[in-house]
Order: sequence, then structure tokens, then C-alpha cells
Amino acid sequence: MSSGENRIDRRQFLKTTATAGVAYAFTSAGFSKKASVAESTDANTVAQPQPNPPAPYVPRRKLGKTGVEVSCLSLGTMFNLVESQIVLEKSLQWGLNYWDTANNYAGGNSELGIGKFLASHPERRKELFIVSKASDARGLEDIEKRLQTSLKRMNTDYIDLYYGVHALSNPSQLTDELKKWAESAKKRKLIRFFGFSTHQNMARCLAGAAKLDWIDALMTIYNFRLMQIPEMQAAVEACHKAGIGLIAMKTQAFGQRLEGDQTKKLADHFLQRGFTPGQAKIKIVLQDERIASACVGMESVALVNSSVAAVLDRTELTRHDKKVFDEFAKITCSGYCAGCDEICSSVLPELACVSDVMRYLMYYNSYGQRDRARELFAKIPADARARLAQADYSRAEALCPQRLPIQKLMSEAVRKFA
Repeated sequence: MSSGENRIDRRQFLKTTATAGVAYAFTSAGFSKKASVAESTDANTVAQPQPNPPAPYVPRRKLGKTGVEVSCLSLGTMFNLVESQIVLEKSLQWGLNYWDTANNYAGGNSELGIGKFLASHPERRKELFIVSKASDARGLEDIEKRLQTSLKRMNTDYIDLYYGVHALSNPSQLTDELKKWAESAKKRKLIRFFGFSTHQNMARCLAGAAKLDWIDALMTIYNFRLMQIPEMQAAVEACHKAGIGLIAMKTQAFGQRLEGDQTKKLADHFLQRGFTPGQAKIKIVLQDERIASACVGMESVALVNSSVAAVLDRTELTRHDKKVFDEFAKITCSGYCAGCDEICSSVLPELACVSDVMRYLMYYNSYGQRDRARELFAKIPADARARLAQADYSRAEALCPQRLPIQKLMSEAVRKFA
């Protein structure tokens, strides 16, 4: 087959899997075949259609020192799975065995949806690598309660990987007491592995984890924007050498503001290459082989199919593709918070929530998750919310490596979330 023919097949596959069901995608992309009468070895026998070959599975990678292999694309489930069982079914058809949830996702309906699936298909539990998080836990007692709640909701005796700290912002939170709790949970066979997720000060948190021998895996924001930060690259490398499994989240790198014409230019480039921008963003993360899996929120079968297509397609992004991403990141940096909360906190100690509010604004503007953004904002203490629009952010803006208009963005958040 010529390279030109291969390119057409690839484009057709990406297109069909992004817009249609699994069966149609494989038929139209040339993955199924039926026998004809001419192919029959017995001229007196009517040829029977041959079964379609099994769908190709998403490749798997080792999760650090755990030795466990997980799908390099993982299912992010920050939505109501009770009403979206087909997403779970389709993800397993593609071999997505890593399901990521949390105690607070969709008000508990994410975990309850997994529980509903396992109640109907208990035999599938052994195929899955289920991950959950101790959302909003304030101490070991809270972590234990959330773990027990998650186990009950999901109809399972154990969780494969448990993030005892959801949204770690400082490695000092990884205490000896937390280590002992993790060891206890493992001995009780309630969890297999332990780790944390981080949205803020990621490089610092990863560098701290790399010095510990009891963190099995962690989830961090990692995308084409953060790849350019030397401190982040050094921290990823330190964790990789320490054998810590690395899961990338927020791979789409959406910002607090939409980029307009620049986004269109990015889309035009990658559509010419045969990808959607979203697919290209997944591919560039997974071209870093230190990343065990890219966790992508996939609320529909179409999103599952589109994301899987990006992973199954073996065409690598070129240097020029990476340069396009680099240039886009630089031009649009003032619309993206890199999570370096230590900078804002150092000059605005009374407003330790600035980085959180940036994330909520991203949910509102880029994800379309307006109710979720408002609910999270409402959890910030009332006195801090009242000061957000009036505070002086000039010092923080001067220090911000992304050149964010913090004052303007905080005022926008207060107006939209009130």
C-alpha cells in the first residue's frame, strides 16, 4: 500500500470513529470483510459471512513500578454515569480498562454509575483498573470515610489506585501519618496502590513525590503548554526515574478565555494533517513515553470513539507540528493559568483561592460546565469571595509567567459565579 493510500485510510478512520458507532467505523475504514461465493472452497455451498475481526484494543503501558499495564487512554468520568452506561460499555470494547472517578464527581453519580455497571456485570471487575479520589478530605478520618463510601457506591471490595489527596498543592501534605494510612488500606486489601492528584504547583509536588518511596502513581495536569516549562520536565523525569506511574490530565489545555482566531489557525493546521485539534493534543502527550496514560473526559460515545481513533492511529506528530503547538502556547499564554499557585499565594496570602478560581473559570468558559463552576465557587469562604473583586493584583500580575490579567479574570469570575 502506498503512503498516499495509507493516509486516506487514516483520515477516513479518524473521521468515522469521531462521528459514528464502533461497528460502522470499522466497516467503513476497511476493518471488516465478508466472504463471497467465489471465495468459497465448495461451489455447492452458499458462502456464509465471516465474523468481523475483534476491534483493536487501545495499547497498554506499564504504570511505573506497580508492574500493572493500563490503557494509555483512560476514561475520565466527571459526569453522571448512572445515565451514561453505554459510555462504560463502549470504553471496554476499545480496551479502556482505566476508569478514573472521584468521590465528588457528579454529586456521587459517577461512582454510582460504575457501581450500577458492576452490579449488572460483576465478571468484568477483573478487567478494570478503577481509580478514585478522596475529594475535599480534611484529614485521615475523612479519607477513610470517603474510601468506604466509594467502595460501597461502586459495588467493589477494592479500588486499584486511590488518590488519598485530591488536588495536592504542597508536598508537605504527604505526611508520615498519610503513609501509614496508605499502608493500612493496602494491608486491609481495600486499595492496591496509593497516590495523589495535583492541579497546583505541579512541578513542586512531583519533585517532592519523587523523593518518597511510597507513592505508586499520581495524576498531574500535563499538556502541550506545560511541556515547555523546564521545571515541569525535570519533575516528570524525576518521577519517571523513581518508578512513579504518571497519568496526564487536562490534556486539552483549555484556558480561562477562548482564543478566537488563534484557535482557528491551530484547528486548520491539524485538520490538514488529518486530525482534530483535540486528537492532536492527546497524541502529543502520549508521544512522551514517560506518561502511562492520558485521562480524557469522555461524556459520549462520539468522544470515546474520537479519542480512541487518535490513539490507534500511529502517525506521529512532526517537529513542525510541535512548533505549531509551541507558537500557539506562547501567543495565547495570557489566557491559560499554569497552576503556579505559590506565586499568587506569596503576594496574596489572604486569597489562597486565586488558582482555584482560575480553574473554575476554565470549567465555565471552556468546558461549558457552568453549574459545576458555580457550585465549586460557592464552597470558597464568603469573606474570601467578597474580597476577590476588590483586591490589588498588580504584584501578582507582574510576577505571573503567563502574563495573566488576574484582576480582570477575578472580576469576571465574581460576575459570572454570583
